Amino acid sequence: MGLDRAGYRDRVSPAVSRPSDALVLVDVLADFGHDDGAELFDAFRRALPALTDAIAAARATTIPVVYANDDFGTWAGDRDAVLAEARRRAPQPELLDAVAPQGGDAFLTKPRYSAFDHTPLDLLLEERGTRRVLLAGTATEMCVAQTAIDAREAGHQVTVLVAACASVDEGNAELALEYLERVAGARLHADGSLPATWEGS
Repeated sequence: MGLDRAGYRDRVSPAVSRPSDALVLVDVLADFGHDDGAELFDAFRRALPALTDAIAAARATTIPVVYANDDFGTWAGDRDAVLAEARRRAPQPELLDAVAPQGGDAFLTKPRYSAFDHTPLDLLLEERGTRRVLLAGTATEMCVAQTAIDAREAGHQVTVLVAACASVDEGNAELALEYLERVAGARLHADGSLPATWEGS
């Protein structure tokens, strides 16, 4: 018997969400144990209030929260193991608890910079009916920027929550954000709140 995909979807309770938005958190459980880890952690600490505000606002308005995180080479896909390893490598591990995933959050592990590269993120966003991706995390000029580019390539609207992102190098982060806005067609949202509409449309 063939799979009746429409019938299957009818039987699955849809996620309760504000239509069209998803908050994608890229490497918020970051590796701070590398050569540039101190700089990244300082930036993460500065971004933490905006990051926690964005997560809380998304959950309060039932916007899906999606974690896309490196798994430190374990290939286990285990959110608890990733959190434990991130805490082990962080100078102040308790700060990560404020941005840790909760039971209802989707959690994906990624092998490369982009959260779309060799992950089911695009399928998950399609399942949730996502039109606009709200992006936050680390590092602005690396994984966040590459994820934003791939999201645009996949046809999504993209808004980068700049205050909720952390970078290793502020100059490179500014260049990356300028490219995203001027070339890739992403929108930049400066403060710590969630944008209510697709800015510019």
